[in-house]
Amino acid sequence: MERTPQASMQDVAKEAGVSPQTVSRVANGSNAVRPETRQRVEAAMEKLGYRPNYAARALKHGRFKDIGVVLFNMTTYGNARILNGIATTAADNDYSITVQTMKHGPERTLNTAIERMKQQPVDGVIVVLEEMIADFNTFVPPKELPVVLVTEGPSDNCPTIDTDQYGCSTAVVDFLLSKGHRTVYHICGPSSSRAAESRLKGWRDALEQVGARVPSTYVGDWEADSGYQAGLALAHDPECTAIYAANDQMAYGAICGLEAAGKRVPEDVSVIGVDDSLVGMVPRLNLTTMRMRFDRIGSEAFAMIRRQCEGEKVPVGVKTVIPPELVERGSVRDISA
Repeated sequence: MERTPQASMQDVAKEAGVSPQTVSRVANGSNAVRPETRQRVEAAMEKLGYRPNYAARALKHGRFKDIGVVLFNMTTYGNARILNGIATTAADNDYSITVQTMKHGPERTLNTAIERMKQQPVDGVIVVLEEMIADFNTFVPPKELPVVLVTEGPSDNCPTIDTDQYGCSTAVVDFLLSKGHRTVYHICGPSSSRAAESRLKGWRDALEQVGARVPSTYVGDWEADSGYQAGLALAHDPECTAIYAANDQMAYGAICGLEAAGKRVPEDVSVIGVDDSLVGMVPRLNLTTMRMRFDRIGSEAFAMIRRQCEGEKVPVGVKTVIPPELVERGSVRDISA
């Protein structure tokens, strides 16, 4: 099928009975156009299928009003919610987003990701950095392209934002110990994950700080099946009265494994997860969890990159923290009485 030629600014001007300059003003959002004229031009644009030339718009205004977003993948719950927060806030501010995923292999670096994104018409880049990456400490963003990192730990060269992964774990341990449990078993995420490593460290430090026994960990892969296998194994440990899983899928899997082995939750074993991702997916959800405010992280990350794109300075070397919140349901039992 032959492709229909794209309508030009001159075509729209002829259809609306105005000058090309007036069409340009409407396309660029200028207020110097009468409302009735604007409506006529917009109607002509829609009729002819006119698309504004954003490259020309960037030359005039100095910005494309488009933000690049780089992720390792778009399928995990946290990444999807962060991306949703970025996209929603961008739309509310008349920005668009351009999404890319990280390359695999030796090219999986910040430098490579930003070089790829520099080929796109974007004003700045948000990188959701969920895994360890070789050039994190050495990466310096280009002067012409600001970068915000959604990641654990501050960067000396980029503004960073994330939830408090470490503090999430210390809060979970303190909560379970306050319910009378002598220690807390942990099903951690994969070692490639920055979040999993921080949650693991927070769990261990919190137990050591109060002199509680630090049990062996069970390493999961974020999936419910790995939690199920851990639950089966822990059901045979008489010392295990409380389990902290690094995400809700593994926590739910652990509950299923415990129950398959004859244990009751929370009567025999208390279980707590992280992220509150099962709402609307599991009927009569009873899992106590630490809710991560991923949408807000995405929204705040967009605000940070937009400020830089519009000429403001955003501090580096300090991480902006969006704290998690405890959501109590029915999977934790108080045994202190």
